[in-house]
Amino acid sequence: MSERAGARPRSRLLRALLAPVDAAGLHAFRIAFGLLMFAGTVRFAARGWIHQLYVEPSFHFKYWGFHWLEPLPAAGMVAVFVALGALSLLVAAGVWYRPAVALFFVLFTYVELLDKATYLNHYYFVSVVALLMLALPLQRGVAVAPTWALWALRLQVGLVYFYAGLAKLRPDWLLHAQPLKLWLAARADFPVLGPLLRRPETAYAMSWAGAAFDLTVPFLLLHPRTRPFAYAGVLAFHGLTGALFPAIGMFPWIMAAAALVFFPPDWPRRLWHHLSPRTCPQGPVLSATSFPARPLLLSALALHFAVQLALPLRRFAYPGDTAWTEEGYRFAWQVMLVEKVGSVGYRVRDPGSGRVRQVDPEPLLTAQQAKQMAFQPDMILEYAHHLAAQSPGAEVRADVFVTYNGRPAARLVDPDVDLARERDGLAPRPWILPAPPRP
Repeated sequence: MSERAGARPRSRLLRALLAPVDAAGLHAFRIAFGLLMFAGTVRFAARGWIHQLYVEPSFHFKYWGFHWLEPLPAAGMVAVFVALGALSLLVAAGVWYRPAVALFFVLFTYVELLDKATYLNHYYFVSVVALLMLALPLQRGVAVAPTWALWALRLQVGLVYFYAGLAKLRPDWLLHAQPLKLWLAARADFPVLGPLLRRPETAYAMSWAGAAFDLTVPFLLLHPRTRPFAYAGVLAFHGLTGALFPAIGMFPWIMAAAALVFFPPDWPRRLWHHLSPRTCPQGPVLSATSFPARPLLLSALALHFAVQLALPLRRFAYPGDTAWTEEGYRFAWQVMLVEKVGSVGYRVRDPGSGRVRQVDPEPLLTAQQAKQMAFQPDMILEYAHHLAAQSPGAEVRADVFVTYNGRPAARLVDPDVDLARERDGLAPRPWILPAPPRP
């Protein structure tokens, strides 16, 4: 009896996931994704970032497990971005959809894995969504899609917001309004709102509102009564952050477009009918379509979301303040939580003569690399290994001072530890010193 009772809910869930829905909303998502990726690719190339970030540097900071990955020569990297632009348009058009989105995922992820110094949360989001889109039947001409395709996108977008809100539940953000207090004060020249941004109360109000927004907006978008107000909040929130903090690039536009997946699946058709009833095509007959259960596909989706659920939680496995140590920080939707500035100097001791030479890495790196390395321990370690490789047997120690969310500068790395002997990996790094207390 219990086995049958347990089987019935699973059967009902499977039937619900396989039920057909109008694919118009999913196609709108595909079109928006493709066009935004095309615009982002053009923007990236127009600003000279292909050469600046991937061609000119003589050294690249590699992700753990991907040290073998190297950038192509200049012509090859330009060809990669030309291909990304063309593939984005194919995805938007729904033409050769699965090959196009598969190749887009491979090339985009390849570029992002070339250098840790270029990591941004929305680049990771693009890779994750492109991977998920491989499973979705979004090619041109498909009028009906299974319900699971819609909910897969909703879950992926909802996880970004929810985990971003969860990450804000920390003393710096809630009790000290940091780093918003620093950032908003620096925007005192902002039109109209400038005088308000100077006030500490504004930073506190925006910190609490930001945490509440991220934690609740996926659920508010799901409910028909609150959805219009929630989406207006999405537009206002991302519009304001994009205007105040232009360094976050296209992230506001991507999330504003992605949040449309919470609307009814036929929302583009409803909008078209409202604007031009005579030209709006009739919706598909849903009852005429059924989708088979594909255990391999559903298992792959379950694995995908198991990883997406687990990755942001791994920071709780590390000791101390992970916003300071950066352990478990990437791929976890830790959005706009820290303001850090650091300085790094190395002491390299020759094993034969015992002489110690000082190495300033900044002139040997790009501005972006030097800025990011100065407060990220795994990048500091990797460059220490690079220096040790140039002088086999050398000892390499680092003097690293970092200011963190308004605290005075403090040492990040134990200056007595020979980093040339330390290994990179997923385990906690005991040579990272504790975060300084707030005065």
